[in-house]
This record gives sequence, C-alpha cells and structure tokens, in this order.
Amino acid sequence: QVQLMESGGGLVQAGGSLRLSCVVSGIWFNWTSKGWYRQAPGKQREVVATITQDGSTNYVDSVTGRFTISSDNAKNTVYLQMNSLKPEDTAVYYCAATTRGSSPNYWGQGTQVTVSS
Repeated sequence: QVQLMESGGGLVQAGGSLRLSCVVSGIWFNWTSKGWYRQAPGKQREVVATITQDGSTNYVDSVTGRFTISSDNAKNTVYLQMNSLKPEDTAVYYCAATTRGSSPNYWGQGTQVTVSS
C-alpha cells in the first residue's frame, strides 16, 4: 500500500520559516519523482517544487530563492524548506509522487501552512 505522510505545517509570522517533511512508503522511492503542491482557498492546486530521480529540481517562480526541495533516499523522505514566508504562501501543502507518466499518481493528505502578516 502506497502512503505519503506529510508533517511540519503550522502557523508562522511573515518572514519566518517552516520545513515540511513527507515520508513515502510502498513505492521504490529512489526511482520516483517527487513534488510539493499547494492549494489556497478559492484557487486551483499548483505545483510548488519538484525533484526528479537524478536530483534535478524545479520551482514555481513565486518561491524561487525562498524554498528548497530535497530528498533523503535513506529515509524515504522528501522535504520542503520554506524561508522568508509570505502571507500569500498560505495554503494546504501536498506531497506527491510520480511513478509513471508525467503527472503525480500518488498524493498525501496535505498539511496546512498559515502565514500571518
């Protein structure tokens, strides 16, 4: 059974930092592309950052230079370090994995990130 378990969300003031973690089980972690997505109230879900099997990373423009995605293959865990947080970063953040095709086929349950001004 495939499971993606996020943790690390919470309430933080603008300018603060949070680190999200996602433990993945049930799939071959090393050969899976992983990503973080977010959905703010009234908005569509958007990709925040992705990391491929070979460690290549991509970010949405709005978080470039502030967020860092990383992967620890020994722990089957993918992280999202978020610095200089802004109120517009407030959203539910989802971890996702892609084992086939180009879009995620496994999702976590989401973790709430709230940034106060």
